[in-house]
Amino acid sequence: MAKTPNAAGIAEGQCLCGSVCFEIDVPARWAWHDHSASSRRAHGAAYATYVGSWRKRFRIVSGKAYIARFEDEPAKATRHFCQRCGTPLIYERTRSPHMVNIPRALFSSRTGRQPLYHVAIEELQEWAYTGEKLVPLKGFPGIVWQRSKARKRGVDLAFALHPASPPATNVKSKTPRQT
Repeated sequence: MAKTPNAAGIAEGQCLCGSVCFEIDVPARWAWHDHSASSRRAHGAAYATYVGSWRKRFRIVSGKAYIARFEDEPAKATRHFCQRCGTPLIYERTRSPHMVNIPRALFSSRTGRQPLYHVAIEELQEWAYTGEKLVPLKGFPGIVWQRSKARKRGVDLAFALHPASPPATNVKSKTPRQT
């Protein structure tokens, strides 16, 4: 199938095992982060990032026989996935029959849209990473972590917990020596 005349190019994607390959005409319609419980569970992640495309600009290039579907009735949506490797492929909402939503991570190139929107942000989990400063973990190349708030050395713990009481000091009072 030829690309749509108004398209600026094609973005290709595939599932983890490579059995299902697809493409969309770029630019995509929009992109967003979905924090809803249904997308979180379908992806097994803190949130899912999707790229929305008009259905007529989306094509399965190979592996159509490997696509299975799940009717997500509470969300009024259909989720398609690769039956060989389990990769989530397509998310379709009943209320938007002309759109398909594809996980952004499945594309190997730019889609023409950056995810600027957050859907169901009120469902953001407290354990999700939200941009805190990360530092390298010593002895583990490629691993970063968020340092916990360190206590300052020399601060009396009782004072830190109860600031109304004065801190204890371990410094001996020095008086000038008599000569």
